[in-house]
Amino acid sequence: MRSPELTIGFTPVARTTFDIPLAGETSRRMRAALEDAGFTVVGGDTLITTPDEARAAANDLSAAPLDALLIFHATFVDSTLCTTLVDAADAPPVLWAIPEAPTGERLRANALCGIMLSGHALCRAGCVYETIYAAPDDASALRRLDALARAGRARRTLKTAWIGRIGTHPEGFPTCIPNAEALRETFGVRLKQLELNTLFERARAVEPSAVEAVASRLPAGVETLDPAAVRATLSAYVALRDLSAREGLDALALRCWPQFFSDLGGAACGALSLLGDEHIPAACEVDVNGVVTQLLLQAITGGPAFDTDLVSVDFEADMAVVWHCGKAPLSMADPAWGARVAHHPTREKPLVMAFPLRPGRVTLARLSEATGSFRLVAGAGEVLSAPPSFSGTSGMLRFDRPARDVLETLLGEGVEHHLALAYGDHLDALLAFARLADIPVLRL
Repeated sequence: MRSPELTIGFTPVARTTFDIPLAGETSRRMRAALEDAGFTVVGGDTLITTPDEARAAANDLSAAPLDALLIFHATFVDSTLCTTLVDAADAPPVLWAIPEAPTGERLRANALCGIMLSGHALCRAGCVYETIYAAPDDASALRRLDALARAGRARRTLKTAWIGRIGTHPEGFPTCIPNAEALRETFGVRLKQLELNTLFERARAVEPSAVEAVASRLPAGVETLDPAAVRATLSAYVALRDLSAREGLDALALRCWPQFFSDLGGAACGALSLLGDEHIPAACEVDVNGVVTQLLLQAITGGPAFDTDLVSVDFEADMAVVWHCGKAPLSMADPAWGARVAHHPTREKPLVMAFPLRPGRVTLARLSEATGSFRLVAGAGEVLSAPPSFSGTSGMLRFDRPARDVLETLLGEGVEHHLALAYGDHLDALLAFARLADIPVLRL
């Protein structure tokens, strides 16, 4: 159902004046349901009934990075246990209670009242939280928890992320002007400025054997391309990969044209494609917000993302084409067509990847500053099996909303030209992330 790396802190809370044997039984059921659903569960061995026990549990949980904190109200409790746990754990809280059917006898748990009391306390404190009122094995409830945990993982990823900004954005591209202060204040993301010439020097110093090892992994046909240009692209890939590891960079935004062609002698696109499949998001045109969005999607999906342009919309067919010069990760290639290595479509130098995107559900997003402050632009759709629309990497896409409405939204709201794309339907997790980050959402 989901990736095992999603880690849930499980803290069952109860009050001893209610039915403690029942509370223990429902807590065991809840933990078992979480494990059966594929979550890694930390904590929850015993019921928490006092503030001291809550503090001890929170201290134990702090040793492991959590994607979500599930405070399971096994019975009614006052808010002190919940606030103690939330204050000590750096993870989005979820308050869960199991429905209790009327029996005409004793109210054994009264858990719903408990999550209302705890939720009120968190709301007054300005804390973003979720509530779930469902049986432990309720599939829709577990999906909600999954979405929040993915959002929590993404928030944790961005809070410690470093982005390498290599070079400066092109003239006339205000979409790529970074706002370092807002990125750090809103998400925790920090920038490190690096020089493009320094990257080129490192690329030129890459050993030929390292380039040959990378070339051996490429689609057939690389031997037919200009060897100097291929070497330039693959050397840049090796240099960028090593730079990311050496400098502790989680993602890269670099200046690609014209310097890659004029100064280094090859295309950046092929290098960025290879980095994407290694989960090092990389954006061209020094699009910092674009690559932060890629990192966000990667943290949510567990797979690669890349930035793409919307280049064609057919209102009658209700279809759109997303495209870029040739930097999509090779894992996104449609196996029915396969991937090719090719020349850049406008600069006519290698190395770029050329293929249509594989069919499947996709999520598109953008952390946009078109209004002067951050908001999340998000939508979803289906990539259809189709021949290449243009040279480079392209996908024939049907949005969940009418293509005309999507285009009018993008144009009318001044959204930046790059959208990040990842496979899978992850809108719920993106919306949960927006709530955690306290930013508005523009739906596509």
